Amino acid sequence: MRSHTQALDILQQGTVIPATPLVLNKARRFDPAGQRRLIRYYLKAGAGGIASAVHTTQFEIRDKAFNLLEEVLRTSLDEINCFEAKTGKTVVRIAGVCGPTAQALNEANLAREMGYDAALLSPGGLAGYTEEMLLERTMAVAKVLPVIGFYLQPAVGGVRLSRDYWKKVADTPNVVAVKVAPFDRYATVDAVYGVMMSRNWEQVALYTGNDDNILFDLLGEFELPVEGSARKKSFVGGLLGQWSIWTSVVVALFARVRQARQAGSVPMELMRLAAQITDANAAVFDVRNGFAGCIAGIHEVLHRQGLMEGTWCLELTEGLSKGQAKEINRVLEMYPHLTDDGFVEAFLHED
Repeated sequence: MRSHTQALDILQQGTVIPATPLVLNKARRFDPAGQRRLIRYYLKAGAGGIASAVHTTQFEIRDKAFNLLEEVLRTSLDEINCFEAKTGKTVVRIAGVCGPTAQALNEANLAREMGYDAALLSPGGLAGYTEEMLLERTMAVAKVLPVIGFYLQPAVGGVRLSRDYWKKVADTPNVVAVKVAPFDRYATVDAVYGVMMSRNWEQVALYTGNDDNILFDLLGEFELPVEGSARKKSFVGGLLGQWSIWTSVVVALFARVRQARQAGSVPMELMRLAAQITDANAAVFDVRNGFAGCIAGIHEVLHRQGLMEGTWCLELTEGLSKGQAKEINRVLEMYPHLTDDGFVEAFLHED
């Protein structure tokens, strides 16, 4: 029988978790069959977890005009359940939770009732919330479902948060991980050191969400003197929009990173790949235009591979930025070894 405890153990040990996009049809309506196919691809590729209803899934699924939150969560979960029943493997099920405290609690309760393992608690869109208010919100949601704290980059709605804030988040009972995604090295160090100063520092797993520094995060190690001893901690995995594309290559690369860490030696090839992945991410996430086309860029890659019918987003105004398709062409030509077109072609043929 499936165990939430086992899923949380996998989360703490570290794994590959794609932040899943939303699959729409030509009418810009939710495509459940397409969504399930995309989840099957991630699981076939070897992802250890699935994150649904997160930023990459488009926060607009919660708007009354679309009202898709429950359907999206259920569709992803149905496919995960099928995979688990067929393979006997446990997949970490993560539900995105956002909004003011009352909304966040409602979403967390929905996710818990469905059978999700943890809530990725976004701080986005909470203008006027102080760190203390965000902390109280975290404590409230953690009483409903295990929480993954989230340092969200300012370009998509996040705010700067202090080192002390992250210590208090990690001190909160039932906070099991922190996704660090400010796209800023100073802020990343604040979050990591804050966790390391916590009394729960060994139990709270670090996940990189820094799509601009994925391998650098995963290959590094932090050391901090606390109360007369040196504490060491590393990122154990990633929960990333970048990992929602080329996922089979991601899984293989993650295994190589783990091997390098265990050996205590980082091959220069991995450092070169780190820079190449950052360059590829800049094109897909539309860095030149302030990340305006980041979701559409993910859709574009999946569409070219045949995993999406088109690149449509819920909002009519959201799409690829001028010149973004050309940038994607550039990185595809420069870094074919980062892509998994052959794997996807075989998957679609067999599916």
